[in-house]
Amino acid sequence: MKKRLLWIFAIMLLIGTCNTLQAQVVVETDPVETDFDDEDEDEEDEEADDDMENDDDVPLGEDEFAVTDNEGNEEVVEFPEAMTYDLDSLLNLYMSKTYLSGDNDCQMKNENPVFAKEVYVERLSRIPSVMELAYNDVVQKFIDRYSGRLRYSVSYMLGAANFYMPIFEEALEAYKLPLELKYLPIIESALNPKAVSRAGATGLWQFMLATGKQYGLEVNSLVDERRDPVKSSYAAARYLKALYRIFGDWNLVIAAYNCGPENINKAIRRARAAAGHAQDDTPITAAEKDYWHIYPYLPAETRGYVPAFIAANYIMTYYCDHNICPMTTRLPAQTDTVIVNRNVHLEQVAGVLGLDIDMLRSLNPEFRHDIVPGLTKPYAIRLPLADTGRFIDNEDSIYAYRADELLNKRIEVTINDDVPTYSKKKTTVRKRTNTRARRNTRATRSKKTSTKRSTAKRKTTAKKTVRSKAKTTTKKKTTRRRK
Repeated sequence: MKKRLLWIFAIMLLIGTCNTLQAQVVVETDPVETDFDDEDEDEEDEEADDDMENDDDVPLGEDEFAVTDNEGNEEVVEFPEAMTYDLDSLLNLYMSKTYLSGDNDCQMKNENPVFAKEVYVERLSRIPSVMELAYNDVVQKFIDRYSGRLRYSVSYMLGAANFYMPIFEEALEAYKLPLELKYLPIIESALNPKAVSRAGATGLWQFMLATGKQYGLEVNSLVDERRDPVKSSYAAARYLKALYRIFGDWNLVIAAYNCGPENINKAIRRARAAAGHAQDDTPITAAEKDYWHIYPYLPAETRGYVPAFIAANYIMTYYCDHNICPMTTRLPAQTDTVIVNRNVHLEQVAGVLGLDIDMLRSLNPEFRHDIVPGLTKPYAIRLPLADTGRFIDNEDSIYAYRADELLNKRIEVTINDDVPTYSKKKTTVRKRTNTRARRNTRATRSKKTSTKRSTAKRKTTAKKTVRSKAKTTTKKKTTRRRK
């Protein structure tokens, strides 16, 4: 009982301190809101402030932590969604069962050595990078997460990286972007091409539907190119380059990739307001556009996004120093594509060529229902390099294999025009129809009857009128005689 009272007292003190801090932040950001006339934007800012206050009231979950600065202020940081995936869920994916295994020469120990701060700083500085890979306590939290709780997930991603990393590097190199960005899908999707976030973002690079279509990715009932490793990588490279033209800072580019450029601009304005520069006409300086400067004004998940990216670069480079071994991959080292102009099912390809259907699915994750709609437009199917020639030689056999069973959607149908035979229910319908006819007949009869009655009334009225006139004339004649 005493322990419970002590815990309640400590929580009340913490809530009081945090609420005071948040009230100060709201007051400081008011000048920013008065500089803009967009009411919708003001409402979003107020909602963000409410979210920040609610973060202080809710106890921290296992997927978030609090960071205290030099002034004693606490900021809640969330782990990116991909860092919360359970390893079992990753390994239960059919693509993982197909080409990943833990049977290798490296004996992975469940021991994570702890190093001094200077070791992490020195290792990050040795990574050949154009981007800034700085060290701080938040970055250390993410390194500890990857090397500790997520060490087996890192082993999975190291195995999958052998297939995906060359694709990422080609796309980034095509747009002259830093190759360190190839580790962005690690914190986006844990290298799962079929990953779907809570917000609906899909694929290795976690494109939202609108953004994916904006960058040329097709999405329909049969095809979702956000899942295509090649097409989504080139789309992501174009998007990252566009963000760099806006901000000119790679840390802000990565943060904007997570929460959108609008939220980054809001964070910059709030930081300027906190420094008393909200109403200044001076341009925004490079120091004011620094990620770590606007850090307290970012959404909770975005606060952990850049540190997670730095930690991903670290762990994918120094995994051996933390006793992490990559899983063995059985995906083909070399692949090629064949273009089809007819509808084809992946099971047709696998059946004729003798390939594993799960491997075909892992090579072609963009086809939602294993159907390649080649009749709509030419589509490419990715195959092991040695099997592309076999596909061309057996193309007719592939199209014919179990076609009626696997591609059973009819293109043209005939209507049954036989004379129907009526059942008892239909006889009942007839009776109802006859009843309606009788009702109509009765209505017609009643109308005729009412017409006859009205005619008879008119005749009777006319006779009464004639009689009354005759009586009046007789009275007049009698009166004259008496006179």
